[in-house]
Amino acid sequence: MRNIVVIDAPSNLGLRPPAPGTVPGCHKLAGALREQRVVQRLGAFEGGVVVPPRYDRGDWREGDGVFNAGAIAAYTPKLADRIEHHVRAGDFPLVLGGDCSIQLGASLALRRTGRYGLVAVDASADFRHPGNSDRVGAAGGEELALATGRGQSDLTDLEGLEPYLRDEDIRLFGLRDGDEDRAELTALRIPHVTVGEIRQWGAADLAAAAVRSFGTPALDGFWVHLDADVLDPSVMPAVDSPDPDGLLPEELLPLLRTLIGSERCVGLNVTIYDPDLDPDGAAGRLLADLVVAAFAEA
Repeated sequence: MRNIVVIDAPSNLGLRPPAPGTVPGCHKLAGALREQRVVQRLGAFEGGVVVPPRYDRGDWREGDGVFNAGAIAAYTPKLADRIEHHVRAGDFPLVLGGDCSIQLGASLALRRTGRYGLVAVDASADFRHPGNSDRVGAAGGEELALATGRGQSDLTDLEGLEPYLRDEDIRLFGLRDGDEDRAELTALRIPHVTVGEIRQWGAADLAAAAVRSFGTPALDGFWVHLDADVLDPSVMPAVDSPDPDGLLPEELLPLLRTLIGSERCVGLNVTIYDPDLDPDGAAGRLLADLVVAAFAEA
């Protein structure tokens, strides 16, 4: 049984401000889940906090590329150092974000050590890049594109390791059925499964198929990225982009349970939940319960 090590990555550098003069509240995710005693309930070990730089977009304007790019480029290797240490030690890192740009830290860490796959459980592909959009700016909506080498080199080629992920090593779960990225993902042969397809074919069966696909000797394992917005807003309204027709908890749990239960799975990060949008804490309690239950069943 591997040791679960909880690492806080409270970065909000990859999201747009929710209102003028404010900053995204997802940097409070780790504290909120800790308040639900996830460390104790999981019997996990402390991995500490990787403190991010200050959120400051300066005089950034649309068309300037990714905002906070310098801060993200500085933070990603620091987070990668912490994750790499625990992966090499045989631990199972549970990284509490943070916005989705923290996934770059995991991808860089794993790229340093070998070749790994990624299962992203997310309402969107986070695949915006200069080749398909003129609104590049928020790395939290672009981290998958950046990790596969699409975008500005100060983020795609840290340590000369571009790309951190290969297209063929990615699996996406939970996209909304009308997601505009699906055509490009299909053309690139990046496997992706929508909410409707999960309901048609079964979450556990689809996750098991993904696990089997990572069984090739060419891969050293895979990482799981969980964005809270994959859940339906009726149960998870506390995200920056609450899109309707998402997964329900009883649909997400068997998906996570199957992925995390694989010996090939080397870590998990949790992102995007914003305690500022959850005044009674109900959404945070649900997210904590889901994470704990997924590990307990694994």
